[in-house]
Amino acid sequence: MKGNDQVITYLNELLAGELTAIDQYFIHSRMYENWGFSKLYERIAHEVQDETNHADALIKRILFLEGTPDLSVREPLQVGRTVEDMLKNDLAVEIKVVQDLRRVMGFCESVQDYQTREILRVMLEDTEHDHAHWLEQQLGMIERIGLANYLQSQL
Repeated sequence: MKGNDQVITYLNELLAGELTAIDQYFIHSRMYENWGFSKLYERIAHEVQDETNHADALIKRILFLEGTPDLSVREPLQVGRTVEDMLKNDLAVEIKVVQDLRRVMGFCESVQDYQTREILRVMLEDTEHDHAHWLEQQLGMIERIGLANYLQSQL
């Protein structure tokens, strides 16, 4: 089924964001593992898989719409040097993804591509209610109990 060219372009932009998130989460998970923060490692390694599933859904939809997925594009990585910076950088990625998903969902609605909009809605729910929410919780814990106590809880 030949899809709307602009929808395909937007889906490729979203794909770049998901691939960037995969790369950033991947390096952060390995840094957490190296530093001995096993709980953070496990959670962020799980996020890598979630982001991979999002990328997979976008690739499948682009192909269905007879487009060509572009896996060569990434946004600049924001690799943190501290746990707090890593969490903040990951949250920034998620906030951007939420904004981009909403924008593309609105466009899909305007061109009556309701199936693509529904795929993106599921991704948005996962991003807002799981990924971004968890990151906000972690940063809130650091603020409430202090960095040293937070880090100790992640061993």
